[in-house]
Amino acid sequence: MEKTKRDDSMKILVAFYSRDGHTKKAAEIIADTLNADIDEIEDKKSRKGIIGFLIAGYDATRGKTTDINFSKNPAHYDVVILGGPVWNGRVTPAVRTYLLKNRDSIKKSAFFVTCAGKEGKCLSQMREIYNGEILAEKIILRSEIEAGVKQFIEKLESKIEKQ
Repeated sequence: MEKTKRDDSMKILVAFYSRDGHTKKAAEIIADTLNADIDEIEDKKSRKGIIGFLIAGYDATRGKTTDINFSKNPAHYDVVILGGPVWNGRVTPAVRTYLLKNRDSIKKSAFFVTCAGKEGKCLSQMREIYNGEILAEKIILRSEIEAGVKQFIEKLESKIEKQ
């Protein structure tokens, strides 16, 4: 995807959690296209294998938080783009925890989620937790990551240009 020609004075961070790589791929394309910094959110709880997958869905359904690691301070950015997968129609514990820890320091945000088909309540849950200015949102199907990312970036850039 071609890099955008936006004003580089606006600092953008793409923070994401990815269990199986789909969200990571989308986040990397977004960060590269927007010339943004990138920060992978690490869930300290193991989510590997079928047991990890089942526990992940259960934890998301119950609205649980988790211990996480991340390296960049979102308060140092004008816009934080936050992405994660959809688990059982809900926001992942890692993304939930990130938003709860940082919602007061995030100036403006944009959200994207990756899913196989049904997004469920994920974006609405992210909106409720953050409760701040959201510039763009996008559900990106795992089978259409590049097209979905392109649509998300176009929507986001039109909002940034109006700022």
